[in-house]
Amino acid sequence: MPKAGHIAIFDRTWYGRVLVERVEGFCRESQWKQAYQEINEMESHLANAGAVVLKFWLHIDKDEQEKRFKERQEDLLKQWKITEEDWRNREKWDQYESAVNEMLVRTSTTYAPWVVVEGNCKYYARVKILKTVVEALENKIKEVNNRP
Repeated sequence: MPKAGHIAIFDRTWYGRVLVERVEGFCRESQWKQAYQEINEMESHLANAGAVVLKFWLHIDKDEQEKRFKERQEDLLKQWKITEEDWRNREKWDQYESAVNEMLVRTSTTYAPWVVVEGNCKYYARVKILKTVVEALENKIKEVNNRP
């Protein structure tokens, strides 16, 4: 975790249990269901310690994902970004979508909200994320400055 005054960006992190491990059968149902409570408790501790916790779900639709996969396969500089496993996982789109929807509902809280980002347009997604981060940090600064 970052020390006070610093920023950390985590990619996927502790959500693997309720997504990949759940869909791929790498853990028991009781384990991924328990993970929701563990996630919320940990994020609550972070927020109570003064951290600004923001979670972004970058959503693209199935057609956009297929387009990007094909573009990667055709681009010699990006071929390393696409594997057979990506295509295999894509076949489980509906299972992942169900897991994501439950994750968003069960782990979006006032202290650690999920922000769903429409990701078909990369530029729109980047701007939305930057605006959200700036707004959250400005709000935190105001909150801290208004304390007695």
